[in-house]
Amino acid sequence: MRSVGTVLALVILATVVATFARRWRIPAPSLLVVAGLTVALLPGTPQIEISPEIIGLVVLPPLLYASAEDMPWRELRAVWKPVGILAIGLVLASAAAVAAVAAWVTPLSWQMAFVLGAILASTDPVAVTALGRRLALPPRVQVLVQAESLFNDATSLVLVRVAAGIAVASAAADWGAAGGQFLLLAGGGTVIGAAVAGVVALIRRRTEEPVLETVIALVTPYAAYLLAEAAHTSGVTSCVVAGVVLGGRGDRLTNARIRLQLHAVYGTVVFLLESVVFSLIGLALPAEVRALADGDRAWPLYALAVATTVVAVRLLWIAPLSALVQRRGGLGRMNWRVPMVLTWAGTRGVMPLAAALSIPEITKSGAPLEDRPLVLVLTTSVVVVTLVVQGFTLAPVVRASGIALEPAHTEREEVEARSRLAHAGLARLEELAELEAVPDVVVDRLRRGLTARLDDARDRLAEGNGTAAATESADLVYRQLRRDLIAVETAELQRLYDDHRISDTTRRRLQRSLDLEEARLTDA
Repeated sequence: MRSVGTVLALVILATVVATFARRWRIPAPSLLVVAGLTVALLPGTPQIEISPEIIGLVVLPPLLYASAEDMPWRELRAVWKPVGILAIGLVLASAAAVAAVAAWVTPLSWQMAFVLGAILASTDPVAVTALGRRLALPPRVQVLVQAESLFNDATSLVLVRVAAGIAVASAAADWGAAGGQFLLLAGGGTVIGAAVAGVVALIRRRTEEPVLETVIALVTPYAAYLLAEAAHTSGVTSCVVAGVVLGGRGDRLTNARIRLQLHAVYGTVVFLLESVVFSLIGLALPAEVRALADGDRAWPLYALAVATTVVAVRLLWIAPLSALVQRRGGLGRMNWRVPMVLTWAGTRGVMPLAAALSIPEITKSGAPLEDRPLVLVLTTSVVVVTLVVQGFTLAPVVRASGIALEPAHTEREEVEARSRLAHAGLARLEELAELEAVPDVVVDRLRRGLTARLDDARDRLAEGNGTAAATESADLVYRQLRRDLIAVETAELQRLYDDHRISDTTRRRLQRSLDLEEARLTDA
């Protein structure tokens, strides 16, 4: 980009648009792309050129890490087989289909058509996570879509490297070497990501300094990414693995106050980066179109054909897989509704754009790489089409499918969990009272608070509505005992999750509620 002023203007634009998107309850990525495209078409708007280093090094690591941290271990273990099939099989099928269609309907050579197919073969974790945050999908369906988008990048990156090598060197594909490269990228990235997560976990267990914890959390994705890239493995895979490992253990690494601070800081960082990167996608398209040759002016038709192919291949692949899973009972009752939702949730986004920008501009002979501008335009166009069309219609598709969890269901699950936590706290309180080492007035005060929470939960279960349980401020003895009871409730919350009594969303919401109360007790 040309100046710091352009960057600041982009940040302001993206923040304003994303804020209105949240207020209007529409997908922020979709609205941001539309806003960026609109601004780019205005007279006097400076030309925006996206640097691959900015996307690959600055933006991707924290966004990938944040998406992976939200991945629940329990649901991930339950869907790893279909995720593996989608992350490898569907990527290969999509790449082949897009390459065939592109070679047929566009002026691209078969080598560059293969490059385009490899770039658009995988779904995008940043877009999928951003679009899926407000959808009440069943936990395993949500995890299946999100995990696929996180773990299919290694396959796509290998294909992109092989395809780019063919286009640049005009050589035949060496599929044996490609298989070895895939193992190196995925396996090496996994090992490095797990190692980084282990080191970070050891450090975070031994510090309770909020500023240091925040710095470590912000540096972790970049460390995982850079170390993996330096070892010539997949930085994307390394980031994802580090996020999944640390996300599953985050509640055990630090205290409530630091967890709340990390949540606020990382939420701000993710909000800004997502806002900027999706705006950039829309802003970059007009400049890319102006760089096309005169013979490529039918690019909208080419983009429509490629986007249709991407969606159609995904549906044709997922439908039989869903039927197989239905018979085996892996995802509960399956029918056309789930395949349709899974298909429509497979949007493209930041990752394909970064892959397209990484294509070399010249061949080994020193000549310009032909058709690279058209590949950039088609990639960005397909990303825009999927983000806008599928993004704006994904929520209606989910509602029409009938698989979304009803608000009453999620509320009842949360209230029942609160009731069980109150019971666990009361049981621990009675144990403390029997020791006769606690003043009766403190025991009575704690008992009244827990009983009030229990009564509130019962009322909400009976009436279907209510308010969150209140927390009490008290003297030193009260705060110490209440923190002890919060520890008991936290253990009970984890047990409910491990026993499949509550979803990961409910667990995180209630854990945050306990963290807020514990932080208030600490600050009092």
